[in-house]
Amino acid sequence: MSALPGLPGMASVHANSAHDAVVKICTLPLLAGENITAAFVVPTVAACIDLVVHCVRAPNGRRSVGEILALGRRVENGIIESGLVFSTVDGRLTASKTAMPAPEKFTAAGYSVAALMGEF
Repeated sequence: MSALPGLPGMASVHANSAHDAVVKICTLPLLAGENITAAFVVPTVAACIDLVVHCVRAPNGRRSVGEILALGRRVENGIIESGLVFSTVDGRLTASKTAMPAPEKFTAAGYSVAALMGEF
């Protein structure tokens, strides 16, 4: 269930980074055999996933968000365009001005990306 009403649901996958999670999501279906190909899986993942939130665990066991990756719709040479929306800089989760998630999806759900990200 989504934390934000009107937005699609969430799922979890274990990976070492947000990018590694995307690679895993694209790779695991290929284990089904020859009836499915990367040419189908990768664009499907790009079309269905907007954000990947990677959580990290501190030495004391506490978890926190380490980075948030936005996936684009474009795929080139089997790679989904993506950009970090938030990353950890000097121990703080910091917004990136260069990678805004698809604002039209948030607007359709009644949210402003600029307001959610603290308006740059």
